[in-house]
Amino acid sequence: MAVAHKKQLNKTLRKKRVRAKITGTAARPRLTVTISNLHINAQLIDDEKQRTIAAATTVGTKATGTMIEKAAVVGIDIAKKAKKAKITKVVFDRNGRQYAGRLKSLANAARKEGLEF
Repeated sequence: MAVAHKKQLNKTLRKKRVRAKITGTAARPRLTVTISNLHINAQLIDDEKQRTIAAATTVGTKATGTMIEKAAVVGIDIAKKAKKAKITKVVFDRNGRQYAGRLKSLANAARKEGLEF
């Protein structure tokens, strides 16, 4: 098995393990984060109604700096949108990624803006 294929398979297994344990509700939606090489996306999802409550992304923005700085901007943005939707508590879905670097930066920025998870 090729190394890249094995890494992708391991990530998929981690993602399914995490997703099996957490779900989002209207009172406490799931904050899911997707990180690619160029962009960062964050969404607040109500799994019961299968609706996206709020979303923030670096796609189409003029955000500059390192990816860690861009992640912090997205974290602040999603927290402000959550406040506007009257949401203070969320369930954090790291999407199979290790809690470090960009993901940690986004989470810390969201916590500083008032989100609890």
